Amino acid sequence: MPKEFSRLDRIGDQIQKELAQLIMREVKDPRLGMVTINAVKVSKDLGYADIYISLLTTEDLTEESGEVQDSLKVLRNVSGFLRSQLGKAMKIRVIPQLRFHFDTLIGQSRHIDNLINQAVGNRPVVQRDNELGDDEQGDDQDNQPGNRPESDV
Repeated sequence: MPKEFSRLDRIGDQIQKELAQLIMREVKDPRLGMVTINAVKVSKDLGYADIYISLLTTEDLTEESGEVQDSLKVLRNVSGFLRSQLGKAMKIRVIPQLRFHFDTLIGQSRHIDNLINQAVGNRPVVQRDNELGDDEQGDDQDNQPGNRPESDV
C-alpha cells in the first residue's frame, strides 16, 4: 500500500513549520513584514527548496512592490543562517538550499473572487436552511428519528 505522503512532502512540511518559527523568533530585521509561508516544494535530490511566501497587508501586493522586494531581500540574506538552524532542528543528512519566492496565488484568487462577485452579485447561490419556508421545515421535523409516530405492532 503506498504511503499517503512522500518523503519529499514530509520534509517540505517540516521545513515549512521550522522556518515559520525561525523567522518569527530569530529574524529581527525591521524591513521584514508579517511573512506567511504558504508552501515549500523540495527538489527530488534535496538540493533546493522553493519557499513561497506572502505578506500580511491590507493592500494588494505584486512581486514588484517595494515591501515585497524588501522582504525577499532580507530572507535571501538570512537564508544561510536559516539553513544552518534547519540543520540543527531536523534529522536529515542534506539541508536544501533555500530559494524564496513571492506567492502570487493570493492576488489571483482575490481577482477571481471579485470577478465572481461582479457576475453573481451579493445574492447567495445556495439557499440556506434558515431561509426555507415554514412548510418545508415542518416536513423535515416530522421525519426526525425522535419524532416518528409509533406503530401498533
